[in-house]
Amino acid sequence: VQLVESGGGLVQAGNSLGLSCVVSGRPFNVYAMAWFRQAPGKEREFVATITWSDEYSYYGDSVKGRFTISRDNARNTVYLQMNNLKPEARAVYYCASANLASAKFWFDEYASRRVYGKWGQGTQVTVSS
Repeated sequence: VQLVESGGGLVQAGNSLGLSCVVSGRPFNVYAMAWFRQAPGKEREFVATITWSDEYSYYGDSVKGRFTISRDNARNTVYLQMNNLKPEARAVYYCASANLASAKFWFDEYASRRVYGKWGQGTQVTVSS
């Protein structure tokens, strides 16, 4: 599985931005997808996750109500719609995947980096105040 993010850029605070992550390789082995972000000098932070079946999705507390994760199986793509962006959202955003073998751990550890075995290269999001 390979993951390629796109859609990052510069946006003013209060505005919206959408990210995409294309999954190639063996997407049938994917159980769940997630978005994490890493701001300069900080730990990588969980943002949102969704099962490939679209049955479950969860969000980090700092983005609940403003960010939406979705997926399009026909396009093998996962999206992150970010609304009402705040300056503290400035970070590199990473797409990650958890395979079927990780499914039994995912419900308890979906916010943990160790559940996700594949990562994209990241896309920069900058929010100006």
